[in-house]
Amino acid sequence: MSKKKLNSLDDLGGFVFSTNNNFEFESEIPEETLAPKKQFLEAHFSNKGRGGKTVTIISGFVGTEDDLKSLGKLLKTKCGVGGSIKDNEIIIQGNYRDKIMEILKKEGYNIKRVGG
Repeated sequence: MSKKKLNSLDDLGGFVFSTNNNFEFESEIPEETLAPKKQFLEAHFSNKGRGGKTVTIISGFVGTEDDLKSLGKLLKTKCGVGGSIKDNEIIIQGNYRDKIMEILKKEGYNIKRVGG
């Protein structure tokens, strides 16, 4: 196996190494959710790494994990399909990008179509 070259601290996967005994880690997880008008979401679809199955991915959400899960549940219910929440992204099974964009616009979110 070849070793991966580290170009920045982000390549460490969020780990912080410190010799300072008084160091306190500050989490990047937001404590409260931004209002829908202040959210800038991106909608794109992908089939990479999924055995040819197409999924719609919504990214860019800034807020608590509970609010992200409730938004994901709303989208899954309105589209009538399954999905999941991973790495702060909502993954919806199938190519429902246009329908999801309409739903999110009605909810007050700013959403942009990304890719083909």
